[in-house]
Amino acid sequence: MLNGLFVTVVVASVLLAAATGRMEAVTQSVISSARDAVTLAIGLVGVMAFFLGLMRVAEDGGLMRRLARALGPVMKRLFPGVPVDHPAMSAMILNISANMLGLGNAATPFGIRAMEQLDTLNSEKGTASNAMILFLAINTAGLAILPSGVIGLRASLGSMDAAGILFPTWVASGSATLVGILAATLLCKLPRYRITEPQAITSAPSSNGNSLDTAEEISEPHPLRRWAVRIFWFVFLVLLARYLNSNNWNLLSTNQNPDGNGDFATLVRSSLSFWMLPGLVAGLTLYGWQRGVRVYESLIIGAKQGFEVALRIIPYLVAILVAVGMLRASGGIDWLALVFSPLTSLIGMPAEALPMAVLRPLTGSGAFGVMAEAMNAHGPDSLIGYMVSTFQGSTETTFYTLAVYFGAIGIVRTRHALPACLLADIAGILAAVAIVNLMFG
Repeated sequence: MLNGLFVTVVVASVLLAAATGRMEAVTQSVISSARDAVTLAIGLVGVMAFFLGLMRVAEDGGLMRRLARALGPVMKRLFPGVPVDHPAMSAMILNISANMLGLGNAATPFGIRAMEQLDTLNSEKGTASNAMILFLAINTAGLAILPSGVIGLRASLGSMDAAGILFPTWVASGSATLVGILAATLLCKLPRYRITEPQAITSAPSSNGNSLDTAEEISEPHPLRRWAVRIFWFVFLVLLARYLNSNNWNLLSTNQNPDGNGDFATLVRSSLSFWMLPGLVAGLTLYGWQRGVRVYESLIIGAKQGFEVALRIIPYLVAILVAVGMLRASGGIDWLALVFSPLTSLIGMPAEALPMAVLRPLTGSGAFGVMAEAMNAHGPDSLIGYMVSTFQGSTETTFYTLAVYFGAIGIVRTRHALPACLLADIAGILAAVAIVNLMFG
């Protein structure tokens, strides 16, 4: 599927550029997109290395197995072919949780770790399994509780209701997730995809010799270490409460002081986003320490694996980003928006919001720029402003996600992954249009 799409996009971009006189722009886009893909991958190296190192600490401390057992009944229904105590379960749980909380930097390494573990259950390397595709469909649906980045941008643009997109985002991303799960589950039953399904490996070794399987042998936390961890969290929560209290007057004056229109959103974003990621880092580190893990050595081993993964995804990112860059430079995205505008007007989507809907699955940075431009032109609290904000907060960059996650484990035969993920995107966009029109139209 990706092979045919890549060829179609490249050929169509060249022909469209030749017809519209944009060949120079496409030429420059090929070079710049290839360079940007490598820059992006190199930028991921540090993040991937650190968070996969932290995940190794959590594995060695037995946290991953505890998470998998706690949420095992739910995950077992979604992924019946994956053993409840397999490392893939806990990695998927961490990835989905991080995405829901808006911790994008942490979610990607956890997701790649999940794909690596799912690949250990895959008998046909290079071919996506049903479990991988379902996991990616959930991922690209963008189920979100706190779209902190979008809330922050709305606040910076002077929104009087920066956090007003929370409920629409929950509805839209929840709808996308349900459709993604149904699409991935039903499409795999079609004859075309059923005959290409890899046979599952019933038992697989634990991830690269880590100590997940020996987690039960780790001694109980030493009482002094346990109390030290409790003291840390007490102090952390006290300081968080003091921070919230110091901003309380701004919060109370949000609706009274015109100059304080972004205080509520800023408070939410800083307390639940800026504080959450350091808390996650400290929590995983202290968990390993109190369980007797040699945290530094364990983190270094995991970080080495993260470094290798980040380098492996470069060719996949180059291919995807060059194709998307060519399509955009040739005017293909504008042409798509023009073709679909009569249809979208029937469902209540303003023409100004259509480019955002088209761009969102293709390019994260491009969609973010279009969203900011639309809100700047029409106002963050306009119907268009609410709509593009909800698009951004409740969907994911599908092609980037497929390139990174499949590239990390060398998947080239993606089977029904792309249609399942795109159906989730379409459902998210349609649900966003409906709920925003209902609430703000």
